[in-house]
Order: sequence, then C-alpha cells, then structure tokens
Amino acid sequence: MNKTRLEAFSDGVLAIIITIMILEIKVPEGHEFADLKRLIPKFLSYILSFIYVGIYWNNHHYLIHGMTKINGKILWANLHLLFWLSLIPVATGWMGEHNFAKASMTLYGVVLFLSAIAYFILQRIIIVNEGENSVLAKAIGRDLKGYTSAILYVVGIVFSFYNEWVSGAAYFAVAMLWLIPDKRIEKVFASKN
Repeated sequence: MNKTRLEAFSDGVLAIIITIMILEIKVPEGHEFADLKRLIPKFLSYILSFIYVGIYWNNHHYLIHGMTKINGKILWANLHLLFWLSLIPVATGWMGEHNFAKASMTLYGVVLFLSAIAYFILQRIIIVNEGENSVLAKAIGRDLKGYTSAILYVVGIVFSFYNEWVSGAAYFAVAMLWLIPDKRIEKVFASKN
C-alpha cells in the first residue's frame, strides 16, 4: 500500500467526523433570533471540536508527507488514532447538550487525551520505521508541545470533577497551542528541498 491510500482513507474518516458533529446541531423550531440561544453550548462545543479535528487533519498530513515507506504497524496505529478521533462527535454532542456539565467535560478530556496518545504512538512508529535521522524525527525533536498538551489534558480531566470552566480552559489552551500549524516539520522539509 502506498501512503496516498492511507492519507485518502484518513481524510475521508475525518470528513465524516466533522459531518457527524454538525448534524448534532438541529435547526431551532422557532423563527426568532432568541430561539438560537439554546444552541450556543452546542455551537461552542462544535467550534472547539472542529478546531481539534482540523489540527489533527493538518498535522496528520505532515506525518504522512514525511513518510517514505509504509507497513502494517503504521496502518494499525493510524486506525487506532482514527478510532479515538471518531469518538469526538459523541463527546462533543454530550458536552453541548448538557451545557458543559462536569461528566461531559471529563469524557471530552479523556477522548482528547487518548487521541493525543494515539497520535504520539503513530508518530513514534513512523519514526522507528523511517529511522532516527529521518525528516520527521528531526522535525519533532524533543516534542515539548506534545508533552505540554498531555499535561494540560490531564489538568483538564482532573479539574473537570471540580470546575468545568477550568477544565474547558485547559482544553481550549491545548487547541490554541496547536491552532497554528506545527512549523517544525515545514522548516525541515523546506531545508531538505
């Protein structure tokens, strides 16, 4: 299998995830702007999750772009990542439906944390497959951004039991940390060409 097929499959799954998330937001029954007010929590949770899926899509592109060969471990690690990402619509829907209730914030954080772990696993398997001197290995370096994200997810999960707003702030902080595409990989690719 070439990496184009892997990337196309992953892109399709991510597109479906976004489609499922937007379908959770139902058209209000009323015809006044005030009728939109009850959709605010759903819309806010959708925005945050859309950003997260976009971040994964963008960074996944760079992971795949840096690969020269593919194997079964990479395929399974990629499916593992897609599995956790496919749970984002469930967590998003629950969170938006129940106005960011503590339990929903916990589930959301757990799904985000496990997605990050799955991404890290895929990244490590690709680096092992490509070699420690590969473009990806050089670009990732010590991965302080990745470790910082994991710590913030854990903070968000722990605080979700006490204060859902602190929890939400931690998840938002991770999204903002990654919102701008990771330039490390772009720089390494640019210097290679």
